[in-house]
Amino acid sequence: MTNLRSRITGWLVRRHFARTKKKGFSLSGIPFLPESVLMPLKRVGVDPVAELGRVRETEPVSKLPVPFGMNAWLITGYDESKHVLSKVDLFSNDFSNLAGSFGITAEENPGGLGFTDPPEHTKLRKLLTPEFTMRRLSRLTPRIEAIVEGQLDEIARSGAPVDLVQHFALPIPSLTICELLGVPYEDRADFQRLSTARFDLFGGANASLGAISESLVYLRGIVQKQRSDPGEGMIGMLIKEHGDEVDDDELASMADGLLTGGLETTASMLALGALVLLQDREHFQLVHDQDEAINPFVEDLLRHLTVVQVAFPRFAKVDMELGGKQISAGDVIIVSLSGANRDKALGTDMDTFDPTRPANASHLAFGHGIHRCIGAELAKMELRAAYPALVRRFPKMRLAVPPQDLAFRQLSIVYGMDKLPVFAE
Repeated sequence: MTNLRSRITGWLVRRHFARTKKKGFSLSGIPFLPESVLMPLKRVGVDPVAELGRVRETEPVSKLPVPFGMNAWLITGYDESKHVLSKVDLFSNDFSNLAGSFGITAEENPGGLGFTDPPEHTKLRKLLTPEFTMRRLSRLTPRIEAIVEGQLDEIARSGAPVDLVQHFALPIPSLTICELLGVPYEDRADFQRLSTARFDLFGGANASLGAISESLVYLRGIVQKQRSDPGEGMIGMLIKEHGDEVDDDELASMADGLLTGGLETTASMLALGALVLLQDREHFQLVHDQDEAINPFVEDLLRHLTVVQVAFPRFAKVDMELGGKQISAGDVIIVSLSGANRDKALGTDMDTFDPTRPANASHLAFGHGIHRCIGAELAKMELRAAYPALVRRFPKMRLAVPPQDLAFRQLSIVYGMDKLPVFAE
């Protein structure tokens, strides 16, 4: 019976993917998911719905009513979430679990760190970690500042109103990833086009799912070029230092994982963070006037917004008790990062954004444990450079539409907005 249920669920998921292949993917279109399952992805403006907080307070480990007899659990408590995210001996991220549960083929494996367990994860992480030390990343500081200034120049030339998503939030991480990977200048227009397509896809906009396979083919081409002439970016450095230890597919997959993990998340933070600044002049003036304010501002903004709403699904390896509930081996575990980051275990008044709160990086906006986002520090560098530059260049910037007319993505794993029209002054 379990195998039959898995086959039926897999068939329905594949049918949905097939129907949406040409018009983009949105969880709202999957008819067999109950509203309570979708609740962790719902928001009112930048805030999770109140129900998520009520669930966390009363039942930090709760059963999700998913169809076909599957066992799935929602984790909303901070301590319980840290436990799940850190215990790789108890919970698996391996893609084969998804393949087994939903009938997804091995060819659809996105690869990268997020869908691997040790020892494969350990191998990939060991290769990438040196590229994300502050010493290595510091070489990008002047380039990030130049990228930000270039986009501010473009905003100034664009007239009014201007869309901060297209002219600010998207290109800054896209061009930064170009610098990180070492994408040649002549290839950057294509890279940005593919980056934008990926952004549209995961945001549920009308974009082709073929952008994933196209970007992998493109990145393999970049890798192959650098095999014969390694550059100074991450791809070239990995080839120089590890050579045949890592093949072209692994390098392309790692690069694609960085694109997926580092583009939409940072773009969403830049857009939503700009909105927070525009809606509160005290916050705007604080970042404008005080250099030392940016670190605590960014840390609490990351916690408060938590744009990655849920972590990659985990699968229980053994029977266990968690939060007073009995979890069985094979159960699906969904960690609500946005729920956990509002838990009072992190401090007082966690439903409120407080840019003067002492900087605290113990939030879960980047995950936790061995699967914590490897590009977290790079993302912070971009945010710390972009926000002050924006408000100082355009001290009278304001929204070009009433706040109630702003459109946020619905039921998106990475929360964000597709447009942010402003008058730049």
